[in-house]
Amino acid sequence: MKYTVSIEIVRRREEVVQLLADPAQLPKWLRGLVLHEPLSGEHGQVGTTSRIVMQMGQRKLECTETITRREPADLREIPKTTVVHFDREIVGEGMWSAVRDRLTESGPETTLWESENEYRFSGFMMKLVALLMPGAFRKQSQQHMQDFKAFAERGEDVREATD
Repeated sequence: MKYTVSIEIVRRREEVVQLLADPAQLPKWLRGLVLHEPLSGEHGQVGTTSRIVMQMGQRKLECTETITRREPADLREIPKTTVVHFDREIVGEGMWSAVRDRLTESGPETTLWESENEYRFSGFMMKLVALLMPGAFRKQSQQHMQDFKAFAERGEDVREATD
């Protein structure tokens, strides 16, 4: 399964990139995050492997994330024409996923975040979930982006949400 989602954020690209790259900010916008800890390497750097635990309703999902691309490597003073890439592979029970994020300057004070997502499933249950609820994956990706937008633009913290 493959899909692409995108959102425009009313913040300069440099600010958006710094917020996305800062591990201390993750719990503020990544709904359901219980734990994100590097197992090897430094957070956000190519080759780093991290353990991630997410709470989704009554279900806890544990997976391993590996950073496969980060361009440019130095996220300070990025030239305006440069596209920023954050790519990662995520492996969990019965699931493999590749996420390719691109951040471009869409205006002097706005950033376009495009996220290309690819999933592969193994095991009967995960294949059944993917078959019966393919839109749930896209919906979750869009929710994460909307939560990040609310955090980046207005300082909203998902841990304080009432919904």
